[in-house]
Amino acid sequence: MSGRGPGGHDGDSPHQGQELATAGTDLEDAEAAIVLVHGRGATAQSILQMGSELHREGIALLAPQAAQRTWYPNSFLQPVESNEPGRTSGLQAIADAIGEATDAGIPTERIMVLGFSQGACLSSEFVARNPDRYGGLVAFSGGLIGQDIDREEYTDIDDNLEGTPAFLGCSDRDPHIPEERVHDTADVLEALGADVETRIYEGMGHGVNEDELEYVSGLVADLLKA
Repeated sequence: MSGRGPGGHDGDSPHQGQELATAGTDLEDAEAAIVLVHGRGATAQSILQMGSELHREGIALLAPQAAQRTWYPNSFLQPVESNEPGRTSGLQAIADAIGEATDAGIPTERIMVLGFSQGACLSSEFVARNPDRYGGLVAFSGGLIGQDIDREEYTDIDDNLEGTPAFLGCSDRDPHIPEERVHDTADVLEALGADVETRIYEGMGHGVNEDELEYVSGLVADLLKA
């Protein structure tokens, strides 16, 4: 593991200065990268373990760490203001991790953003609000953040996702993620030009299953073909 090292932060940017954990191929030798965003109460190291299941030689794994293991305090279905400044700081943490990869010469079309739960919500929100041709978006049990989703708030811009592959996987009875929000998220991403695969699993609960990992493994393999 390597990283920028823990540091101080101000109240407006709680997650800046936290460690960026790394695994997989060294960034300076990598052809592609995956930014992995952990869930509430978890750690960068825990999501790197999932990343190691998907890793292929030539891919760097980068995982930002949330201060106190939580990106934002309330449900992602609450008004956005109630989750600030954590939400905005978390989005910046993803941007910073992507910046590490692009500074190393990896283009955005070879960078995947992957998150679970709270991390999936942040990942979806980041990609929708910063459209580009990414190597992929993977949202395991998550969706766009806010009490309501105004599609035009995301799509009333000139940039688009240019065919970015996106995978949204969730249970039909997830205790934290309403199925409707997953579909709303897919609609926004499709309107932005993403190639979206949505899979809803009956009675799965809040987790990640083998079918999801198998599908995403194919997207990871494609990173090296871009």
